[in-house]
Amino acid sequence: MPPIPGSGLAKGLAVTLRTMTKKTVTEQYPDVQPDLPPRTRGVIGLFEENCTVCMLCARECPDWCIYIDSHKETVPPAAPGGRERSRNVLDRFAIDFSLCMYCGICIEVCPFDALFWSPEFEYAETDIRELTHERDKLREWMWTVPAPPALDPAAEEPKELAAARKAAEKLAAAQEAPADPEGDA
Repeated sequence: MPPIPGSGLAKGLAVTLRTMTKKTVTEQYPDVQPDLPPRTRGVIGLFEENCTVCMLCARECPDWCIYIDSHKETVPPAAPGGRERSRNVLDRFAIDFSLCMYCGICIEVCPFDALFWSPEFEYAETDIRELTHERDKLREWMWTVPAPPALDPAAEEPKELAAARKAAEKLAAAQEAPADPEGDA
């Protein structure tokens, strides 16, 4: 028996009417923000003050999507009779997120903790050429980086902190000790 003309349309409309009356389970993204895990990988934030322009991040990036430009500046000697030193000054730090594969190698190899994962994920652009974000935008994302998890209270104190604490206590004890006015030793 041949199908009745328009029966497919009627079945489709019946399904539509049935589902229109039910409550939706899908969360509509722009209206409802998702609950993200604490250390979500969104974009990369730059803490510019820690960047020494060592170029490790750009060299290790498998996609070559990090662009860094710098120049050298001469720093005057810290003490009289010292020599001048030169240091690199960051001119440009940009990441092309249209090329980035979010592997995190740049963050792992940074010896000065200048790069961090930010949970920010809303950075879509209408033009692919606008996905290259300069250091100003990367600096903005740095402030969305969550604080690291708290240390385990039962963990052993790092050796560096213990040594610094000992030196500070020794210095404080030396300053508190009364000076010997007669010079007896």
